[in-house]
Amino acid sequence: MRAPIGHFDRATPAPDCLDELTVPVADAVRRWRGSVPAEQIVYVDTDPQWADTDVFVEHYGQELLEQSANCVVVAGKRGGETTLAACVVLSTTRVDVNGVVRRQLGARKASFASMDAATGETGMEYGGITPVGLPADWPVLVDSAVIDLPYVLVGSGRRRGKLLVPGKAFVELPGAVVLDGLGIA
Repeated sequence: MRAPIGHFDRATPAPDCLDELTVPVADAVRRWRGSVPAEQIVYVDTDPQWADTDVFVEHYGQELLEQSANCVVVAGKRGGETTLAACVVLSTTRVDVNGVVRRQLGARKASFASMDAATGETGMEYGGITPVGLPADWPVLVDSAVIDLPYVLVGSGRRRGKLLVPGKAFVELPGAVVLDGLGIA
């Protein structure tokens, strides 16, 4: 399976269009030193009105659903302490917040973070949060099915645009923890 670049009007290696990205995402791309070259992370320009997954695949092609992932921010709470983390799962699944996430974070309770917390802590737009450029001390929980894909479409940090990221690159993100069963049907 190749990167679905032909679906988009404009596709550019992320290092060549840092001004299209939010500051934390641009900084992460600029500092990228993984075994996957930064040039293989591609920014594709998309209209922000099509940022949500269901609308996105309706507009750009249903076949992209199988190559898309969502990144959501969760909050784990235990004893008055809150731990924020990101979860990356295929768009065809949902995050197992009350099972896998809660156990991984050692939390008594886990839930999706509020929009204000998610955007305020990441410096990204709601509906465009990406695992590339998250705070370095955050756990980034990645479903094992994500890393098995040659390329994965995820947010770009803004509602406008997406990143095409080789699946194996998610393992190299700061704080990455690959988990089986993070995404459930």
